[in-house]
Amino acid sequence: MKLGKYKHYKGNYYEVIGVAKHSETLQEMVVYKALYGDNSFWVRPKEMFFEMVDVDGNEIPRFEYIGENERRS
Repeated sequence: MKLGKYKHYKGNYYEVIGVAKHSETLQEMVVYKALYGDNSFWVRPKEMFFEMVDVDGNEIPRFEYIGENERRS
């Protein structure tokens, strides 16, 4: 999984921090941060993060990779 910036199909931008495992089921969860508003952190099952969604009859990715994180000094 590529770390970095992703665009949600509804238009908002997020930064993927990494992948974690659920403590009981070991299901892989994507950990990501909103790049707007309060910059809150979110988790979503990895398979759901990468699934395709139907928008007006077109199948598009739920999240589209935009690029790597920018390094700040």
